[in-house]
Amino acid sequence: MMPADSHSPPLDHVAERYVKLILAMGQHDASYVDAYYGPPEWQQQAIEQQQGLSDIKAAADMVLALFAGDHCLRAVNLRKQLQALLARVDMLQGARLDFDTESARLYDAVSPHHSRSYYATLVAEIDALLPGDGTVSARVNAFRAQLVIPADKLRAVMDAAIRAGRERTLQYIALPEGEDFVLEFVSDKPWSGYNWYKGNYQSVIQINTDLPVYIDRAVDLGCHEAYPGHHVYNVLLERDLVRGKGWLEYCVYPLYSPQSLIAEGTANYGIELSFTDAERLAFEQQVLYPLAGLDPALAPRYAQLNALLARLSYADNDIARQYLEGSLAREEALEWLVNVRLYPAEKSAQRLQFYDAMGAYVINYNLGQDMAKAYVERQGSTREAHWAAFCDLMSSPRVPSALRAE
Repeated sequence: MMPADSHSPPLDHVAERYVKLILAMGQHDASYVDAYYGPPEWQQQAIEQQQGLSDIKAAADMVLALFAGDHCLRAVNLRKQLQALLARVDMLQGARLDFDTESARLYDAVSPHHSRSYYATLVAEIDALLPGDGTVSARVNAFRAQLVIPADKLRAVMDAAIRAGRERTLQYIALPEGEDFVLEFVSDKPWSGYNWYKGNYQSVIQINTDLPVYIDRAVDLGCHEAYPGHHVYNVLLERDLVRGKGWLEYCVYPLYSPQSLIAEGTANYGIELSFTDAERLAFEQQVLYPLAGLDPALAPRYAQLNALLARLSYADNDIARQYLEGSLAREEALEWLVNVRLYPAEKSAQRLQFYDAMGAYVINYNLGQDMAKAYVERQGSTREAHWAAFCDLMSSPRVPSALRAE
């Protein structure tokens, strides 16, 4: 690790200027600041001053120049976050970035490309698992229709799934006393679940009920949004970095930044870290299916199906890239989502809404998960080692490009 340049200002000074720039950007983009629990007067200042985009860009360039010689992890992370802010300024000023350039500049990572024929072999395996008449997509969705959590059972099922994730997390990660969350059910959103971190170790977790919530989503959403996912991630950042070290850059979370790949990647990897395949099947079959009033005999086959569907996840990135770059028209993108990604038609329309709203953000889920998994599993071979590396990844400065094996 190289020493800081003797002319560089203290990073605490840089961090304060960074936070204020993120808050200033939030005045131009309502979704940009995902969480903030720093000094209230900084937020008020951003509202009152209303910096223009050109001024924000000039100030960010100036801050970057201040600590160009500092190569510690904290400085590297701040630099990547500021570079992503500059990319977002460019986009808001009308720059048209191709999908891979956008993902590289905002999230410090680029997703692999796959052809339709690559996914066809995976779809053929699902065809064999669910033989019968009609398209593979129709058969998948007919099977899944038996596995919708009834609306009046949704809270009980989600509570049980979140509780199980918390119990598993607490075996390996000590959390501060008083950490907690509120669970809400909402509608008219382009996403299926969201964690709004409020500071002081508190989250609001929202589940979107616009579309059917299938039984497997209980564990997915419970782990991803709560334990050991977003809630734990934010609690650790607040405890260990903001309070523990006084690193105020972590009191703000800009959504369109490399931090999101770490956040979404660890939240998704946290699902399989919490439950082995066998543990998850047993928990769902013995606890969640009965709570939802569903037939537990369907659980093993559904687990097989979901394992195959997970291998189709990168189709999301390929569809988004082609759709957003214009090589797939809207109807063509919907057809890919139905027949390649095997989404139901109504979810496919919602997914296009997500692409339109979030752009290349989609890569953070699957590519982020694979990068987090590979990094964590290189740190040791035992479950204890994986949890320790996972905790360290979430509670220390990290940038996505540094997760890759050298």
